[in-house]
Amino acid sequence: MNGGVNGVALGVFIFFFLAVTVLGFLAARWRKAENEQSLDEWGLGGRSFGTWVTWFLLGGDLYTAYTFVAVPAAIYAAGASGFFAVPYTILVYPLIFTFLPRLWSVSHKHGYVTTSDFVRGRFGSKGLSLAVAVTGILATMPYIALQLVGIQAVLDVMGVGGDESTNWFVKDLPLLIAFAVLAAYTYSSGLRAPALIAFVKDGLIYLVIAVAIIYIPIKLGGFDAIFHAANEKFSATNPATGKPVGGLAPAPAGQWTYATLALGSALALFMYPHSITATLSSRSRNVIRRNTTILPLYSLMLGLLALLGFMAIAAGIKVQNGQLAIPQLFENMFPDWFTGVAFAAIGIGALVPAAIMSIAAANLFTRNIYKDFIKPDATPEQETKVSKLVSLLVKVGALAFVLTMDKTVAINFQLLGGIWILQTFPALVGGLFTRWFHRWALLAGWAVGMVYGTFAAYGVASPTQKHFGGSAKEIPGIGEIGYIGLTAFVLNVAVTVVLTFALKAFKAPEGVDETSPGDYTADAGDPGVLTELPEATAGAGGH
Repeated sequence: MNGGVNGVALGVFIFFFLAVTVLGFLAARWRKAENEQSLDEWGLGGRSFGTWVTWFLLGGDLYTAYTFVAVPAAIYAAGASGFFAVPYTILVYPLIFTFLPRLWSVSHKHGYVTTSDFVRGRFGSKGLSLAVAVTGILATMPYIALQLVGIQAVLDVMGVGGDESTNWFVKDLPLLIAFAVLAAYTYSSGLRAPALIAFVKDGLIYLVIAVAIIYIPIKLGGFDAIFHAANEKFSATNPATGKPVGGLAPAPAGQWTYATLALGSALALFMYPHSITATLSSRSRNVIRRNTTILPLYSLMLGLLALLGFMAIAAGIKVQNGQLAIPQLFENMFPDWFTGVAFAAIGIGALVPAAIMSIAAANLFTRNIYKDFIKPDATPEQETKVSKLVSLLVKVGALAFVLTMDKTVAINFQLLGGIWILQTFPALVGGLFTRWFHRWALLAGWAVGMVYGTFAAYGVASPTQKHFGGSAKEIPGIGEIGYIGLTAFVLNVAVTVVLTFALKAFKAPEGVDETSPGDYTADAGDPGVLTELPEATAGAGGH
């Protein structure tokens, strides 16, 4: 790492940061609502975003600063196994084409703000709704923390904040300032802020990737030289294991891990609350359908981004923390002014998803814990106020998490979050297509998947830690190493199906379904579909 502060890069970074801060506060006046004290307006942008706004919002939401830093860092450390993120983002779009329009329609018809709202309305079960809500909040918190890790990586490489001997407050002050500003404009503008800033964030990322994929290989002697250097590194023997440290292609022994991780991650991605929040902000189901066809452009970007891991090897980047590899590559290879642009892309790439994630977690708490169990008669104004306050608390919690705990803990919890959130798939996606599953069976299946996934992940060791050292373990009955989340999901589904048969045989009460078949294909403007939600439906799901 270069010594001292990179003044030019820091100046460019600050310029873009100030620009998006201004945009964040101006967003409150963008598409200004008649009634701002509504969760539909603050938490979902008035459900008014068209195709391009939704595309930028979803891209800014799903392709985060941590993606920018961690995907090439994984390839820098282990080779082609890190490419699993590319096929999983290809698999996910045909998958969501089948169910997201249905979720949008029924949510628009009934005023649902969260996935838990839908689950409660579909199965008539506050207990199942609470399980989905708590899982969503738990899985989102470390994800927000990892956005901070991405910003910290950039600040560390720029030399901002000093070294480990510096007073903790001075060292972390830039991060504190960044998230104080984020908290302020999210509180003020709600989902409109990240939606507007996403245009800047995605534009910068596409620019940086386009330049990096052309400029850096030219400086390194072309892709032949890059892949040759990577192959030499990965062919070396790891003294601890006696095996190669990585490979330019996944080894046969790792193919089950690679495939199950890609499939499990694809199933999990749109179970995250922030993905659904961005989706429900769209103005029509056709906006969702169009987005599933153009979002794969981000997967192309991700594939090119992943190659930066090989470039870091060829450039001789040596870092103790792999998360610093790509920021350090940018500082070493780019002119200082463009290094600032690249760092701004990563920094803003943290602010957009962190804002959406905190809003999504706050909406879950407000609608499915506060309103369902604490204050059932909460008005729309009270709901909005609680969501705003909780969004601040979520950010403070994530910040405290990062500042007080080792970064590997945040990464481990995020891996665990992926295992957890996948267990909500049967209730959410299953419920969009059938009412056959029994609510108690879904709750039992969720519990089995959560318990198995947590204990299995706890038992995974790595060279640096005894527990939560990874997300892959031997699949019972098969003997291959696979993604724990997918194994837990299979157990979840098996328990749900078996118990549904049993509970139906004993005629256990099933709860009331407040939806009807036509709700799942309704579009904005259709007869019976509300375009402006009155107070009576603002707490949808409790009819």
